[in-house]
Amino acid sequence: MEVVTKTILIVEDEAFVRFDLVDLFEQSGWRVFDADNADHAIAILDRHKDIRVVLTDVQMPGSMDGLKLAHYIRNRFPPTALFITSGNKRLRSDDLPERATFLPKPFDHYRLLNRIEATVN
Repeated sequence: MEVVTKTILIVEDEAFVRFDLVDLFEQSGWRVFDADNADHAIAILDRHKDIRVVLTDVQMPGSMDGLKLAHYIRNRFPPTALFITSGNKRLRSDDLPERATFLPKPFDHYRLLNRIEATVN
C-alpha cells in the first residue's frame, strides 16, 4: 500500500468547485481536507499539522476572506505552501503573503495540479 505524503487543504465555498478539486487531488494520490470557510479551515489546520499546501479562494463567507486566511496561515504555519484563487479579483504580488502564488480562475485543473505538485516535490 502506498503511503500518502502529499496533504492539501482546499478552502472553497462553492460546493461543486470544491468537490471537483477534492476528487482531482484524491485521484492523484493526495490526502485531502476541505473547508467552506476560513474558520473551518483554521480548525482543520489546528488538528492536522501535516497539511503542507493550502488552496483557497478569495471570496467566501465568514469571519475572513481567503486573502486574510492566507496571511493568517503564513504567520501561524510558516512552511505551508499557499495558492490563492479568484475569478472576480486580480491580486497584486504586494497583496499576497510571502511565498504565496495567485492563480486566476478559471484555471485548467491539471495545470493547477502540476503547479502545486511541483512545489512539494
